[in-house]
Amino acid sequence: MTFEEVTHLIKKRFCEDLIIAENPSGLMPYLVINSDKIVDVCDFLYKDPNTYFDFLSCMTGIDMGFEVGKLEIVYNLYSIPFDTKYCIKISVVRNELSISPLPTVNTVSHIWRTADWHEREIFDLIGINFIGHSDLRRILLPADWEGHPLRKDNKTQEYYHEIKVAY
Repeated sequence: MTFEEVTHLIKKRFCEDLIIAENPSGLMPYLVINSDKIVDVCDFLYKDPNTYFDFLSCMTGIDMGFEVGKLEIVYNLYSIPFDTKYCIKISVVRNELSISPLPTVNTVSHIWRTADWHEREIFDLIGINFIGHSDLRRILLPADWEGHPLRKDNKTQEYYHEIKVAY
């Protein structure tokens, strides 16, 4: 299926206000949807016999910066039997690390087991909390590390357990 055909199925299954934007051109066409519906859309794309996106190839968190005020999550889906790729993006409001709690998104790890590690990495490095994740804890940094290093407002600690952190 083409990007347009999959997008048409999503529009037919869900209401039109689900879609925030779409970019059907370029090397990686993508659909931007409401973050509250990510589980419903992913579940549909996994279970629908016309699409059967059985593999979450990659899931990435991106800090869009202070000016934009958003954090993005990109879901790269792949259907092995149909040899089809599809990309979905969602965004959440960017918080200030020192003041407010982390932004939240529902987990998709019950749909694709690979999301377990991807979500932990995004939590660790970007600082997005995945509601419903069975084991959301740091995966690359020590459990007592302060901050999220891929955030544009991250301040690296000077010392970690009395060892100078230099980069």
